[in-house]
Amino acid sequence: MQQNVITKPVSNGVNTEALIGARGAFEQMPEAAAFTFRSTCDWNEGTNNTNTINGFFGLGENQERKQTFRIDSDHPEVFAAADRAPTPPEIVLAALASCLTGGVAAVAQHRGIQLHKMRAVVEGDLDVRGILGMDQEVRNGFSGIRVAFEIDADATPDEIRALVAQSQKRSAVFDILTNPTNVNVTVA
Repeated sequence: MQQNVITKPVSNGVNTEALIGARGAFEQMPEAAAFTFRSTCDWNEGTNNTNTINGFFGLGENQERKQTFRIDSDHPEVFAAADRAPTPPEIVLAALASCLTGGVAAVAQHRGIQLHKMRAVVEGDLDVRGILGMDQEVRNGFSGIRVAFEIDADATPDEIRALVAQSQKRSAVFDILTNPTNVNVTVA
């Protein structure tokens, strides 16, 4: 006997049909999948600066955003700074949380799982003795990062873990942080 399965439409705000369509287009034209993102950073004073993000290269040509985005950074008062914005390492943690969270929403939409609430808490351990040049054995960056998700969804705990695992597998920022990336710094 065949069961009638009623699938309830979900709305997590992700257009998975467009994403799947993009995959098909990139299979036909792989050169269009090469993107270059940009951020321009201007120093304000002290340790405070402003990053401006707008255009990027993608789909074979330069693209403009609908608006320009700005991300300020600074250091806290305990480092004799003005504490006007998050530190650059905190911005990296926010980027990781944003990438993973957006990925979970996209995967949930694709799998027909309705999300109700989601939060990612990200912590990174950093020993500033490395940054200050006090100990050559201490690295300048994070020695460890932890991400803890709280997700309320119409799904089993195993399905929720699978959402997070798939998001992690496809996250650009997770990949950037966990695999070596060539960085070339020049002075004009």
